[in-house]
Amino acid sequence: MTRRTTALSAAVALAAALALTGCSSDGGKPELKVSGAFMPQPVMDMAGGFLTIKNSGDTADKLTSVTSPLSDDVQIHETKDQKMRQVKSFDIPADGELRLERGGNHIMFMALKNKPKQGDKVSVELHFEKADPIKVELPVEAATHNPQQH
Repeated sequence: MTRRTTALSAAVALAAALALTGCSSDGGKPELKVSGAFMPQPVMDMAGGFLTIKNSGDTADKLTSVTSPLSDDVQIHETKDQKMRQVKSFDIPADGELRLERGGNHIMFMALKNKPKQGDKVSVELHFEKADPIKVELPVEAATHNPQQH
């Protein structure tokens, strides 16, 4: 009887340890950092926004929305087959990054309340599924600005 009880106790302890390990890695937080943010100077009443979100955490997250005083209608768009379409979210993998860049996925500001000029800054707030919102200033660059990614 005691051998069986000891084996059962060991099995229960092992199962509990594995369950706790699973919970702690799932309970980890994404660690998000934004870099390379900019907005080309708008030429119409719409504008694009570009930036990179790096996740150095061990938990994936999603960019779910963007808000800004510049527009009441800020959307996130993916570009596939040279066509843009609005999406509900973008994945940010654990220990990975989300790049929003010219010719690819991006932020779209519709019906601008005003047209920022080169040298201005546009404030935005990025909203995520898990992480707290992040406020970012997008410097307004020349309409043709396109930094080379290395």
